[in-house]
Amino acid sequence: MPDLFTPLPADDAISLSVFNGRIKETIAYQEELQGQWVKAETSDVQVRRGHCYMELIEKNPDNGMTIAKVQAVVWANVFASLNAQFMNVTGQSFASGMKVLVKVSANFHEQYGLKLIISDINPEFTLGDMARQRREIIERLTREGVIDMNKTLSWPIVPQRIAIVSAKGAAGYGDFMNQLENNPYGIKFYPCLFTAMMQGVNTRPSVLAALARINEHIDLFDCVVIIRGGGSTSDLNSFDDYDLAATIAQFPIPVIVGIGHERDITVLDYVAAMRVKTPTAAAEFLIQRGSDALSNLNELSNSIVSTARDIVARSREQLTYYTSIIPTTARRIIDTNRLRLNNYKQTIPLSVGNRLGTEHTRLSHRIDNIKDAVDRLMMRERMRIEALTDKLTLLSPRNILNRGYSLTILNGKYISNAAQLQPGDIVTTHFANGSARATIQSTKTDNKQQS
Repeated sequence: MPDLFTPLPADDAISLSVFNGRIKETIAYQEELQGQWVKAETSDVQVRRGHCYMELIEKNPDNGMTIAKVQAVVWANVFASLNAQFMNVTGQSFASGMKVLVKVSANFHEQYGLKLIISDINPEFTLGDMARQRREIIERLTREGVIDMNKTLSWPIVPQRIAIVSAKGAAGYGDFMNQLENNPYGIKFYPCLFTAMMQGVNTRPSVLAALARINEHIDLFDCVVIIRGGGSTSDLNSFDDYDLAATIAQFPIPVIVGIGHERDITVLDYVAAMRVKTPTAAAEFLIQRGSDALSNLNELSNSIVSTARDIVARSREQLTYYTSIIPTTARRIIDTNRLRLNNYKQTIPLSVGNRLGTEHTRLSHRIDNIKDAVDRLMMRERMRIEALTDKLTLLSPRNILNRGYSLTILNGKYISNAAQLQPGDIVTTHFANGSARATIQSTKTDNKQQS
């Protein structure tokens, strides 16, 4: 470390401008830094006074981090023709976020530093990258099995409740509404606008937010129409987005996409239930469905009228036929029933006599049966009474006394248990041939017999 008091070699130092001049001279004479084709991505593209200023950057494909960047410019005398050529091939203006293949020369200015001067651009490279991005999104949606989900949804017979995603006041939205409201069939539609930015960096989040609001009230709508009128084709780049395409592919009601011109195609055209070329065409599609429904209704109405007329005509023919045969049929029925009535008159007396004889015989049989049943019942009852009489006679107190038994009475009650008597009780004992009175001196109870 030099001593602080040691004089510095100021005499040997050069100025910054001289040093930058050496850098400029060195870069200018390096052939590998002049007219070199470079692959990069554009960022912060701005056009001022006809000059196009930008940053060229390179990102790590694994994590998306920027690993290199440098200022670049296309001077006005070159940019006009390059941008026209680029738009003619890619359909878009030179803008930020594009993968480009540009021919550059390194330029170092003593005051403004290092800058790359772009002298040529290969639009085919950018077009291929755009197509690659679109193809990758479509392949991803296909792998996930959602690319055709919206296309397979069933349409209402007449989709009248329409959720519209568009910029408020846009010409395309006005054309769409004018076409709906002034349709020649007088079909009533119920449109509801969900405003969104349809160009610029806010297109993607704005459209996604509008679709989210529609989804919150999904039962109120039959379909969604996303429309954008004519304009710069470069603005369509925002619609080649995976999140936007996946949302539309999986939306629960059919989606109509009318973005750009007939020649323009975005990823949304691959996933929507219906793709039309203009907002007016979207309205015509809805009106046509209503017209087809009216035609079917008219055909059904005509078919019903024709069928009703055929039924009335056949019924009238049948009525005429029945009217002609009723008198003859009535006379035949009357004659037939008169003959049957005469037959009944002749057979009734005989039938009555036979029936009376039969019933008289049945009655006689039943009378005999009743008499026999009564006799048998009386005999059974007589035998039962005799048996009860014999039993009563056998069990009468006198017969019991005649068999040698006696009956002891205390205060008018028969004594059946020695425990009923107390010493001093006066009892009367009855025998078959008389009775005796006695005073109880003592009692003895047989416990075994009691238990």
